[in-house]
Order: sequence, then structure tokens, then C-alpha cells
Amino acid sequence: MTGTSVFTPVFSSRLAPVFARYVDLKRALGRRFDLPARTLQSLDRFLYDQSTKYPDLSAAAFQAWCHTYEHVASGVRRVRMLEVCSFCLYRRRTEPQCFVPDPRSFPPYHQPLKPYIFSPAEVGRLLSAASHLKRNPASPLRPEVTRLAIVLLFTTGIRRGELLNLTLGDYNQRESTLRIRETKFFKSRLLPINGDIADEIERYLHVRARRRLPASADTPLIWNATRGGRAYTGTGLHYCVRPLLEQCGITTTTGRPPRIHDLRHSFALNALLRWYRAGADVEAKLPLLATYLGHGSAVSTHYYLHFIEPLRTAASQRFANHYGELVFPWPKPAGRRG
Repeated sequence: MTGTSVFTPVFSSRLAPVFARYVDLKRALGRRFDLPARTLQSLDRFLYDQSTKYPDLSAAAFQAWCHTYEHVASGVRRVRMLEVCSFCLYRRRTEPQCFVPDPRSFPPYHQPLKPYIFSPAEVGRLLSAASHLKRNPASPLRPEVTRLAIVLLFTTGIRRGELLNLTLGDYNQRESTLRIRETKFFKSRLLPINGDIADEIERYLHVRARRRLPASADTPLIWNATRGGRAYTGTGLHYCVRPLLEQCGITTTTGRPPRIHDLRHSFALNALLRWYRAGADVEAKLPLLATYLGHGSAVSTHYYLHFIEPLRTAASQRFANHYGELVFPWPKPAGRRG
């Protein structure tokens, strides 16, 4: 299935057996470990190509390998260097004298991008604009596909990769659920969806049927006609959504269009805002939100919960309603003493 394949690194250097055992261990513990495995494969290839100059992973070899990544952001370099550091610590268990880099010398993390929080009104404008997208032979359902993608990203908070991995068989009309297959940590989950979302999917499926397009269970939900019919790529979806953002005048404070991933942030924050306004027990609800987003715990979910307006106002009002008198006691009625 699209998106479920796991990257299999190929190691060739003197440390190849140790690299392989380390990757196998991480995956046995439940991690997908694709990006770290690519980093280790890069280091392995460097050591293989430079085996005459660097017969082992030494401080000099490590610095030379890091130099090949000077063109990327400091935060990305730091993450890759930390992955190598973790590998070296693993290796030290059986080779006490092996080299281990000092993380204190690593470059700092770069400042994370501030997410853009979409309002329901903005998403409404995007959906209206999507209906006017032009069709083409490679994407005969471009308006419908783009609209459905925006709806699902904003109302379910699924990751872009999870969206593009969906097939027609992952939608259960009778149960009103979406099956999200083998995402991070090889987890799968069922997402209940409300009637409005189900109606959106049904309208999309009706258009597919009317045009007599493929409708087998393994057909991608976010489909185009390229190469006989396959899922949109992340880049392809970006090219559909970005013109809509520009057309609707939706930009960040820096003047750039928001990211597709910002719809996931928006889903989480809007869920929190609804609970505050409804007077719900937010702490009790957070594990439910974490499960829906596909997180292992609410700790990961906190990354998506930004204390911005109007959440600040809702939280402050709720605090005032419950504990306001402790901070600013109500004035006593006239005529009372003591």
C-alpha cells in the first residue's frame, strides 16, 4: 500500500554490522526509524568512501561527515548529529573505547516555525475556492479531491501522509469511521467522523461513480490519474492548496502562505477551544485528543496546543468564573458590617 513501506538501509562500511543491529533494535522497540536510518546510511557511505583516511568513526571522521551537511539548517544538523551520538552510545556497550561525540558542541536548534491557526471562516473560503479549480487529464477530480483533502485535514487533524495513504476501503460508511493504517510507531487507529464529514466523502464518491473512475477498496482516496491512478504526492497536494491560500489572501505574519501541516495544529487548538467554551474538563479530554491525533501520550499533544487568542480569553474567562472571587473578592452589599 502507498505510504506503508519501510526504508531498508544498506550498510557497507566496517561498522555495517553494528549499524544494522542498532536499526533492528530500534524497530523492534516499535520505532519506524526511517529518517534516523537514512542518517546512519549517510554516515556509513561516508566511512566506506573515506575508509583509507578514516578507518573507524573517530572525532576527525565525525567532523568531516558533519561538514557535508553545512548547507542545511542548524536544527536539522543537530538532529542528525544526535542520532549518530545515540548510535555511538549504543556501540559503547560492547566497545567501551569507541568514539562518542559531545552534544555540547552541536549547533543549536533553529527557531521552530510558528503555526498558522485557520479559522472556520477561512476554511470555508478555501472550500469555496476549491470548487473553481480547473480539471486536467492527470487530475480529473482536482476540485473534489482538494476540497475533501482540506475538509479531512481540518476536521480530523490527520497528518498529510496519513491522508495520502487513505484508500476507499479505509472509509466505513456504516460505522462512519476512517482507518488510519501504520503511521508513526507502526500504529493504526480508527477515527470516528461526524455526519457532515461522512456526507463530504459520500458526495465525493458519488462524483467518482458518475465519472466511472476506479472504485476498488485499494484505490487511493486522494486520487489522480497519473500512472494509471495513484495517490497525490505531498508536493502535488501542495500545488493544489497553495493557489487557494493566495487567492483567499490567507498569509502568515511573514507574508508567506501557511503550511498544510498548520491544519493539524488548527484542529487541535479548535478542539481545545470548544471544550473551554463548553465548560468541559479539559485535562480529562486531552488523552482523547492525543488518541485521535495518533500520539502515544498527551505529552506529544502539548506541542500542538498554543496559548493564543481566542484561547487565552476562553481560559481566562473560565478561571474568572470559578476562582475570580479569590483574586478580586466581590464587594459586600451596602449596610453589612464585618
